[in-house]
Amino acid sequence: MSSVFNTYIELGFNHIFDFKAYDHMLFLLALSAIYTLQDWKKAIALVTSFTIGHSITLALATFNIIKFDSSLIEFLIPVTILFTCVTNFFKLNGAASKQGTILSMHNLLAILFGLIHGMGFSNFLRQMLGRNGNIWQQLLAFNIGIELGQLLIVSILLIVGFLIMNLFRAKKRDWILVLSSAAAGISLILMIETNIF
Repeated sequence: MSSVFNTYIELGFNHIFDFKAYDHMLFLLALSAIYTLQDWKKAIALVTSFTIGHSITLALATFNIIKFDSSLIEFLIPVTILFTCVTNFFKLNGAASKQGTILSMHNLLAILFGLIHGMGFSNFLRQMLGRNGNIWQQLLAFNIGIELGQLLIVSILLIVGFLIMNLFRAKKRDWILVLSSAAAGISLILMIETNIF
């Protein structure tokens, strides 16, 4: 791999862990709240679904094929978090174990919401892209970096959930409720702060 490719992988990875853009981490928390460590395959499929979605709009926005109101996207991102949390509340008893297949409605929503989040990533990426380099290569590397960062965050959440439910005997229902309620509350604050209305 070239040094430029590695640099953009690192940029994507670090962007996910940028606490100034913590809304993406918050979305991952809401998205993976219903999963346990034994559901890791479904959780990975979910993260990859999200990556597919945001990769599409990230590419389209980077090449100016689509244009959008950035203030609207800043509002819609916390809306996706809140909506995900609300769907989690309906799954408190069933959670992820009864979804049956890896490709579920949850994954389709992840792709859809990824489209919105990709527009949020695009402003950051446009500032970073090299003028004379291979933009497609940089775009691919950036998406790989984001995917790796997302997988690490979800892995940490699954491990923490496993420890809390097994060492402290917390109920899965309570774990989902706490994570989803916290994410929902923060998303409401973010929505209000956008002052879109």
